[in-house]
Amino acid sequence: MFDKLRQALEDLVNRMPSTPEDRRERLASMKDTLVQARVGLSDLRDALSASRKRLAAEERELETIRRRKRLASEVGDGETVTVAERFEALHAERVAVATRKVEVQEQELALAERDVESMSRELRAAVAGVEPQGRPAGEVGEMGSAAGAGSDPDLDDLRQALDGLDRSRARAAREADAAARLEALKRKMGK
Repeated sequence: MFDKLRQALEDLVNRMPSTPEDRRERLASMKDTLVQARVGLSDLRDALSASRKRLAAEERELETIRRRKRLASEVGDGETVTVAERFEALHAERVAVATRKVEVQEQELALAERDVESMSRELRAAVAGVEPQGRPAGEVGEMGSAAGAGSDPDLDDLRQALDGLDRSRARAAREADAAARLEALKRKMGK
């Protein structure tokens, strides 16, 4: 996903605007691409969090099985020990796979975070009127003056849009959690 977004941003950066309208359109497209990338980062973080929880659950289950196996061997219950050994092997494999998955997701998230930071720098440079190679970007138009300008309304708009997305995602997560808890409570009460 980030490769497509990265390519779209590079295409936008490399295409020289001929008019101020073209520049505004290019910057708007760059902002949209960056917003999509940040949403993707949030999704990666959520997936990593879920994988970590799954790993922790598998580790707890493995410990429980090992404890039961030890107790069964202490009381001389060979049949339970045999069953516990089979489940111990299964859960040990699950823990190994989940561990690798978490490691890969952590690496993927780190790579994506670097990509988004790079895209953010490129957008800031484009908004400031400087191409990534350090050349001034033609007409600045209504977007503001060169790199010495103060607060940029376009960056403020982008920050507000990202904050709004973060708030929306957090609200949706809270609502989903509340709905899940309500359903669990209903099941528990037999309704």
